[in-house]
Amino acid sequence: MSIQDVPFCTIDWASVIPTEHTGEIGSAFWRTFELGNIRVRMVEYTPGYKADHWCARGHVILCLEGELVTELKDGQVFTLTPGMSYQTSDDETNPHRSTAPQGAKLFIVD
Repeated sequence: MSIQDVPFCTIDWASVIPTEHTGEIGSAFWRTFELGNIRVRMVEYTPGYKADHWCARGHVILCLEGELVTELKDGQVFTLTPGMSYQTSDDETNPHRSTAPQGAKLFIVD
């Protein structure tokens, strides 16, 4: 990862207004900071959330609360619980999608 054009700064996540993104089931609430070539988000999934798309974007995801279940298009399934993370690169050949059966709070850099 090469972070470019991002001077040192801090983020008070409580002051970032969330935006709602509906899934196939449930909603995701994103608090988003974008600068230079990065996007940093604090994301909360409602219980039962299921993404409405397969994603090929690279991410670093840290699970802060709840449980995140990530399915790869090849059928593999991975579960994150608080304190766990996953990392994946931009890759059109390896898409993934998320569900949050109990809800989840995540910190995401992409």
